Amino acid sequence: MIDPQPDFTPAPGVADPLEPGVRRILAPNPSPMTFRGTNTYLVGTRGIAVIDPGPDDSGHLDRILAALEPGQHVSHIFVTHAHLDHSPLARPLAARTGAPILGFGPATAGRSQVMHRLASQGLVGGGEGVDHAFTPDVLVADEQSVDGDGWSLKAVHTPGHMANHLSFALGDVLFSGDLVMGWATSLVSPPDGDLTDFMTSLRRLQSRPWRRFHPGHGAPIDTPEARLSDLLAHRLGRERAILTALESGPATAASLAARIYTQTPTALLPAAERNVLSHLIDLTSKNSVTPIGELSAESVFSLR
Repeated sequence: MIDPQPDFTPAPGVADPLEPGVRRILAPNPSPMTFRGTNTYLVGTRGIAVIDPGPDDSGHLDRILAALEPGQHVSHIFVTHAHLDHSPLARPLAARTGAPILGFGPATAGRSQVMHRLASQGLVGGGEGVDHAFTPDVLVADEQSVDGDGWSLKAVHTPGHMANHLSFALGDVLFSGDLVMGWATSLVSPPDGDLTDFMTSLRRLQSRPWRRFHPGHGAPIDTPEARLSDLLAHRLGRERAILTALESGPATAASLAARIYTQTPTALLPAAERNVLSHLIDLTSKNSVTPIGELSAESVFSLR
């Protein structure tokens, strides 16, 4: 598989300066779903805001604390969303520093009515990598600003990859979590992920003139407007491919994924199937397709 960002080779555990008052520490958790690993961000010059402490890794915790310079302390811990590669280290970091954990809510907070119903009936599976233990100390609402020592972060509720997903704006810079990454598109796996919300969040971000995105994985994105357009076009292309495939007759998410994701490594086909299912649920809500029988992960779908 071709490396999507061959020049992005940060050393894990090193606090790399990205711009004034912003540093990145890469967690040592590379994988096909996390790329080089999770990006932990340190914002500020005295009272430090930590964004996405990362997985439960004591070594990474030590390296975050070791990155603090004389006169610096952790004052706030922000979490973009409750996945195991982003949120579990928040509680140990809070115990070591006394800083509060801020987030939108627990893992299921912000779910749409459709996803809440599907989850409550156990119809669509999901639950990959969810940190069910995550509970923030402070709930942060959409468009709420949190002021620190020389910095101010504004929360933007950007569900789609996960219902409780927040992005954080530092002026014209956005810490975009897993909603917008440059190395790959996000997994959208129902009921935790919701493609309808995902598309809405991308379009919402298009309404502001961002200078740069700092994502949860991969290199900074210096052309945010172009990246948002590319992601929207990619999803719309997948939607067209699904509708075209269904012209040949009814099919399941699994069979559609096998037909559409022909260049995807076998190990990643289960994730592709989840993405297709998210499209099919979205298309069902738009009355473009219909499940034969009750909507579920195993449903056969047909064009309306």
